[in-house]
Amino acid sequence: MLTKRELLRTAATTTITVAAIRSLPAFAQAGADRPGFLKAKDIAEAGFIYGLPIVMNYAVMYEYAVDRNSGQFKAPFNQIKNEPNVYTYKDTAVITPNSDTPYSILWMDLRAEPMVLSVPAVDPKRYYSIMLCDGNTYNYGYVGSRATGSEAGDYMVVGPNWSGATPPGIKKVFRSTTQFSVAAYRTQLFNPDDLENMKKVQEGYRAQSLSAYLKLPTTVAAAAVDFPKIDKDLVKTNFFEYLDFALQFAPAQENEKDIRAQLATIGVGSGKTFNFKDLPMEQKLEIGLGMKEGERKIEEAVAKAGKEVNGWRISSLFGDSAFFNGDWLKRAAGAKAGIYGNDAAEATYPMTRADVDGQTLDCAGRKYSLTFPAGQLPPVNAFWSVTMYDGKTQLLIENPINRYLINSPMLPAMKTNADGSLTIYIQNKSPGADKEANWLPAPDGPVYLAMRLYWPKAQAPSILPPGEGMWQPPGVKLAL
Repeated sequence: MLTKRELLRTAATTTITVAAIRSLPAFAQAGADRPGFLKAKDIAEAGFIYGLPIVMNYAVMYEYAVDRNSGQFKAPFNQIKNEPNVYTYKDTAVITPNSDTPYSILWMDLRAEPMVLSVPAVDPKRYYSIMLCDGNTYNYGYVGSRATGSEAGDYMVVGPNWSGATPPGIKKVFRSTTQFSVAAYRTQLFNPDDLENMKKVQEGYRAQSLSAYLKLPTTVAAAAVDFPKIDKDLVKTNFFEYLDFALQFAPAQENEKDIRAQLATIGVGSGKTFNFKDLPMEQKLEIGLGMKEGERKIEEAVAKAGKEVNGWRISSLFGDSAFFNGDWLKRAAGAKAGIYGNDAAEATYPMTRADVDGQTLDCAGRKYSLTFPAGQLPPVNAFWSVTMYDGKTQLLIENPINRYLINSPMLPAMKTNADGSLTIYIQNKSPGADKEANWLPAPDGPVYLAMRLYWPKAQAPSILPPGEGMWQPPGVKLAL
């Protein structure tokens, strides 16, 4: 699969040579109506930042819902695919994978008519959520424990231009800003023995067209779409072609009109036919240079996002259109950090590569500990976890006890210290039989840790606002 990291890297890696750049006139132009070199470079840079989440989303949609031979195909549009297990070290398609909750995935084609999503009654002790995320990577709504409660219900998802009536029985209507959209279901798994119970919840999820829900014949069918193939090699030169394609399904919002007008001047946008390979060399250079600078700014934005607390980086990079309010760099940083992340109110994600003293975490010959003082576990309404990743790949690691995280459902089996505190042992080898219940196996090398707080408490002590709340994650300490 085309991972987030590969897409970002390869999209900005075009054939640019220093010699060619030096030989180029400072304001090379292809025509009187095209911006000069420096201006076009700036537009390509802004366009890359604006378009990266859109293209990344298209790449996932293509592999999950379009290309049946992708190796990652889940189900056709408007059909739910339930994943029966959490991710393990064998799952390498997406970096920093969530190993807390099995997923169900539903890609929706909303062009012809709305979709109705029905959920069963879920035990209030079992957290679940359905995050609705559109082609602009806006989280435009939630169904689930926090947002709508644990009762059964029917919810309608409509496209950007839909104007019909809401039928009786629909609890809420959610409007996507794009014609294609995804629903990401997260269903809590308490422990391995809970798998069959969790599957029964998944089996209760239903998705159907509005006409099917109303038991009426379908009168309008969506036109067939020729989805362009996408992979990491094609993105090297076709980034703006993919953006071009995706924008036709995303009507411009008011805060997008300026950037779209700028993109139109270099041939990108609705009704345009941008084709990188047919551009003269100077235009290829301006596009490539702009993309590389855009990549640098996105990487920088990710590194500086949010606030550092005891070595952990805590930020809020996901939300709806109003949350971003035209801040394209913030949106791109969210996609780069982990596309399809939750709003902070649904889940907050402290992450770290460093110990409390700022030194890089590395378990090649080193051991660490993470201690939560008595009464100071992460304050959540649902549950929390600390997940271990390889610091180089950001993937889960193979280990002798098949443990990829420590989470709150595991607490009854863990040991507390004499003062009531809880220590997690972070190291490559077992800390010994007496401490193994609290062991989070680490790679024999660099470490990347992600804490997940599902449905964080809003009242004090809280991690909310992200990084500014009274509760702070304790720092990872080097064991002496």
